[in-house]
Amino acid sequence: MTYVIGAPCIDVTDRACVDECPVDCIYIGERSAYINPDECIDCSACEPVCPAEAIFQADDALEEELAFVEDNARFFTEVLPGRPAPVGNPGGAADVGDIGVDTPLVTGTPAR
Repeated sequence: MTYVIGAPCIDVTDRACVDECPVDCIYIGERSAYINPDECIDCSACEPVCPAEAIFQADDALEEELAFVEDNARFFTEVLPGRPAPVGNPGGAADVGDIGVDTPLVTGTPAR
């Protein structure tokens, strides 16, 4: 039962959630942030600090949020544009730094 970052984060990326996460599992793309489902400990610390109210539990996703549940996982398992390999499970976002690219779902979302 991992947490997911949905559409309200696109073009916001406030990073309050990154600061609050005790396991450093929130990675930053170009236009959105992503929670690594294998590194998330389901503590919920990120959810209440998100000013965009973009974070939700995957198991509680509404119909319109389901695409983001799958997309969030894809960020870590598929090769993103311009990268030689998937992000994978590096064990912490701070050591990796901003990824700088997004999934096709986020890239294809019109700018706000």
